Amino acid sequence: MTDSKRVEPINSLFIAGLEFQETLEKRNWPFCFIGGLAVLRWGEIRMTQDIDLCLLCGFGNEEKYIKTLLKKFKSRITNAEDFAFTNRVLLLYTSNRVSIDISLSGIPFEDQMIKRATAFSFHTDCKLITCSAEDLIILKSFANRTKDWMDVEGIILRQGKSLDTHYIMEQLAPLCEIKGTPDIVIELQDLIKRAI
Repeated sequence: MTDSKRVEPINSLFIAGLEFQETLEKRNWPFCFIGGLAVLRWGEIRMTQDIDLCLLCGFGNEEKYIKTLLKKFKSRITNAEDFAFTNRVLLLYTSNRVSIDISLSGIPFEDQMIKRATAFSFHTDCKLITCSAEDLIILKSFANRTKDWMDVEGIILRQGKSLDTHYIMEQLAPLCEIKGTPDIVIELQDLIKRAI
């Protein structure tokens, strides 16, 4: 009889994440996972069935990234290339049919977020590069949807005083100013005060 622990099989979401990560790393394209995968790392455990990531492509270079990825992965919509140029989001399927949203990033905050990203072992066979907890809070707060605020609260509760709240506010405030939603900063400050 062995006392070794049984290793659970890797799930389809992590397989999809690894596939996409390997594709980007082979090309030395800067990126990081955001959305549900990052929430699994930093916040409350929740069901997630798709993948979101930021791919740093800048402005004016999008065509190279879009065309390359469309050759390797199946599009989820017709006219995916036009949609990506207009909305800066490329909607694809991985080979195991997991949906993936690729944000075509270019602003300084996104560049910094990707540079700050680190690898995390979700499984013995799966290490993925995700954004930091602070950058995830910024993204989720800026999105300003009910489900995002639930994720933000979970991250704050789980990470507590380890969070660099000064960095969060320093990055979030100018983004919200451009968007014309300064109330987001106030809501986040109140949430942090209540949770930490």
